[in-house]
Amino acid sequence: MPNLAVAVVDSDVRIQNYMRRLLVDIDRETLTFDSGAQALEYLQNGPPPAVVFLASHLPDADHVDVIQQLRDLNPHIKIVVMPCVGRADVAVQAIRAGACQVLPKPFLPADLLNLVLHYTGEREPPPSSEEVELPIGNRMSLVYASPAMREVQRQAAMVANVNLPVLILGESGTGKEVIARYIHSLSRQAKKTFLKINCAAVPSELLESELFGYEPGAFTGAGRSKPGKFKLCDEGTMFLDEIGEMHASLQAKLLQVLQDGTFSPLGSNSIQKVNVRIIAATNVDMNKAIANKTFREDLYYRLNGFCFRLPPLRDRREDIPVLLRHFLRRYSQELGFSDVQPTASNRLMKACLRYDWPGNLRELESFVKRFLVLGDEQLMVDELAAEINEQQEGPGITNSSITQALQSAGGNRRVAAKSLGISYKVLLRMLRDFQIEPTSRNIWIT
Repeated sequence: MPNLAVAVVDSDVRIQNYMRRLLVDIDRETLTFDSGAQALEYLQNGPPPAVVFLASHLPDADHVDVIQQLRDLNPHIKIVVMPCVGRADVAVQAIRAGACQVLPKPFLPADLLNLVLHYTGEREPPPSSEEVELPIGNRMSLVYASPAMREVQRQAAMVANVNLPVLILGESGTGKEVIARYIHSLSRQAKKTFLKINCAAVPSELLESELFGYEPGAFTGAGRSKPGKFKLCDEGTMFLDEIGEMHASLQAKLLQVLQDGTFSPLGSNSIQKVNVRIIAATNVDMNKAIANKTFREDLYYRLNGFCFRLPPLRDRREDIPVLLRHFLRRYSQELGFSDVQPTASNRLMKACLRYDWPGNLRELESFVKRFLVLGDEQLMVDELAAEINEQQEGPGITNSSITQALQSAGGNRRVAAKSLGISYKVLLRMLRDFQIEPTSRNIWIT
């Protein structure tokens, strides 16, 4: 049965025999090849296997080249790369080249068999239009229906097994923490601690002691030692939210932890070593931050072991209906409306689909809560219509005209909005869209 065949491309005969013995038990035909050239020649002439297990070190070719050639021959083929433990760089290259999964050597029989059954089972992967809701814990779920988020979820599942730093970029409210927790839930650290630190919410002088701990006498009021978050999170995952807001003085110390896993608590000369996986997130334009010298370029590349860019909700409108239904179910229970199952009418759904949701998932979540509390669908539709009209205001307003209006108004945004003939809320949106920031000479006033 060709659709159940498994190909093993590895020059190590012991690996070939080991995998063949395991696959016999689940009635899977095993095709073995000593080199990339042999595997490619077979695929050009023979029926394609359901999945190809590819060693990361081959005698005749680079594994990335083999992946690309395999996918050129058959774009739908499933490829699992088998790197040696500790070669995270190999795994990332393979994923970027088009591999579906990574199976580090040495691997347990159950890990191999689970992958084979997944890729050769009777169930086909769900179509791109199917709604997906993956519970993560902590009353949180990864919910989507769009191809864009399906690809994010697929890559997140693959990179979870590779102990690399991860950087998640995207506008506020796009679900960066959800992706971080999803990666942690599938990783080797899943049963260990997950700690979230909001780098923008804690003053820099306190953030250092929070992250790295301190010894008695390190500063006024430090009467006893206190372990930092890195120590408490040893062998776990730390989620550094709003990393783009981290003060420059802390960036060098964080870089050291990423490089060798060591740091010194405040007031101590001792060196502590930890093994913490870092997942960082920000809505800041990192290229601009690096150019402005507010973020270290070397730290950026250390954090960027694998990068996700979450699209805003306006660019994945297929997710709006499924998210709307998800939030209705969730908050009808949490707010005590479980006796009545609220639904969104076609009229309300169409209004939601027309709106751009500049606040993304967070704004949609708040909208659902208000809808449940007020119970007035007409009011919510009218509210969305008013927001849509505001989004269409000011089509001729430019970056320079906004800057000039702010300067003429002495930095007062409400006065500037009035002079431009737009609402204050529209001005705030345009400031974000044009990425206009206050200067030291012109501080904005509400």
